[in-house]
Amino acid sequence: MLSPAEARIYDVVESSKAKAILSLLQGCNSFKRLRKLHAHIITTGLQHHPAISTKLLNFCAVSVSGCLAYAQLLFPRIHNPQTQDWNSIIRGFSQSPFPLRAIFYYNDMLSEARETPDTYTFSFVLRACERVKAERKCREVHGSIVRTGYERDFVVCTNLIKGYAGNGLIETARKLFDEMPERDLVAWNSMISCYSQAGLHHEALKTWEVMRNENVDVDGFTIVGLLSSCAHVGALNIGVQMHRLACEKGLLKNTYVGNALIDMYAKCGNLDDALFVFNSMQKRDVYTWNSMIVGYGVHGCGDEAIQFFRQMQMTRIQPNAITFLGLLCGCSHQGLVEKGVEYFNFMTSKYNIKPGIKHYGCLVDLFGRAGKLEKALEVIRTCPSQKDPVLWRTLLGSCKIHKNDKIGEIAMNNLIQLGASIAGDCVLLASIYVGANNADGVARMRKMIKSQGIRTTPGWSWIEIGNQVHKFVVDDKSHPDTNEIYLKLRETTHLISLIGYAEEDSRFSCAGCSGTSSYHSEKLAIAYGLARTSAGTCLRIVKNLRVCRDCHTFTTLVSKAFNREIIVRDRVRFHHFKDGLCSCKDYW
Repeated sequence: MLSPAEARIYDVVESSKAKAILSLLQGCNSFKRLRKLHAHIITTGLQHHPAISTKLLNFCAVSVSGCLAYAQLLFPRIHNPQTQDWNSIIRGFSQSPFPLRAIFYYNDMLSEARETPDTYTFSFVLRACERVKAERKCREVHGSIVRTGYERDFVVCTNLIKGYAGNGLIETARKLFDEMPERDLVAWNSMISCYSQAGLHHEALKTWEVMRNENVDVDGFTIVGLLSSCAHVGALNIGVQMHRLACEKGLLKNTYVGNALIDMYAKCGNLDDALFVFNSMQKRDVYTWNSMIVGYGVHGCGDEAIQFFRQMQMTRIQPNAITFLGLLCGCSHQGLVEKGVEYFNFMTSKYNIKPGIKHYGCLVDLFGRAGKLEKALEVIRTCPSQKDPVLWRTLLGSCKIHKNDKIGEIAMNNLIQLGASIAGDCVLLASIYVGANNADGVARMRKMIKSQGIRTTPGWSWIEIGNQVHKFVVDDKSHPDTNEIYLKLRETTHLISLIGYAEEDSRFSCAGCSGTSSYHSEKLAIAYGLARTSAGTCLRIVKNLRVCRDCHTFTTLVSKAFNREIIVRDRVRFHHFKDGLCSCKDYW
């Protein structure tokens, strides 16, 4: 039995040892070193020291140099784990490949009823709910948040918004956002991000309008999120405002902002400004290069994409799977078959990148567009993913270009066998039959669409006028300026008919159109653009489907008759119409 004096000396020594170990743990930067420290801790008998066990657990669970499996071994050995111990293990699993385990640990924490959750506990478990799509658990956690009085906590509310949005409950997320007594910038950024990730890009841009009206400042996260939405809807004018704002805030040195600007300009059809941003960036990563290579690829500029790839090779930045998608896309749209095959093989032989389904799809498209349909068929049959409908649908599209009904039927039969045929496939094959003067084939496709009740994907087009994006569908009468739009469209159709336009029957040329409508969505968008912009202004259209042949001819002649450049981004590529010509050279 130690005397009081000896006990005090012992406590001082132990306290000194603990401080020394905590200092070593604070500077630890490798798991190997941590294991040595852990062994030392055990030999000195300090493994149950609360601060030391907490520090050990936190390093293993959260640090990039840690080991979550080791954290799992440590956690049961902690006597009476405190809230911060639970937070470490829950946080570790919430950001791991096994987020469901974070929810299990949260449940264990509540069942033991010794420690209560705090701001961090709720934030980490909500992140796990978002990742595993656990809607019911998200609602249950929401109830706990209200009961424990955390419903007004900025951090918790922001993560709750993300949790609901991640489970597809955007309206619930927005309701929570609107009910927040005060909203900081992180909350606004989260709402914009939620809309953007859900594909609700118009709502993301509207949220920014509200931010501006409430004089809320922006940061790099705000601008990156908004630029992503601008890129998706083709809102170049708003994107330019974001660029100006980034410049005013001194954010152009931020690589993420630079990459988002390049992506936005490329997807809005402005490669010159994308190149300007690229050249002005002081630091570039693989995403910077990919944005340019993919941008040139989808614009049909294969040579420029290859040139950028060669420049990239001279840097220390390694290409990835996206890099080669951009290259293959550019080669396909420009008809560079040999180069495309070379790069497809190159990605495996030099960079050890395994081709994915999209790479095989590009290879099928490469051969198909070039008229090498047998070769394209061979690629599918030797592909590890030959049962993927995307490959057969790509081949079917190529058969339409070259009016090959035989291979088109092979592609269609495979889609039917896979149970993946859609109305667009029937329309494609019907249009092939039309080109091959096969009336029986057209009748079969028409019967198939009716008998199986196959519904077409509705076609829509977006056009930006000023700072507002307008959406049109086939035969749209919902726009407030409908009378003006249809009047302008009739005038335009009459004018271009004088230089050779004759409307084609679109029943089997456009997957998103019904009947023989003259009023396809991009025609309405172009008419509105002509009516509401000054002479010489470039019109930019974004479509969700491929441009049909009639609309392609229509747009080509409008560009000539009105001396306008018209840039159309369809589901597959960009079309730059100018002086009666298209950049695709009628090959799409």
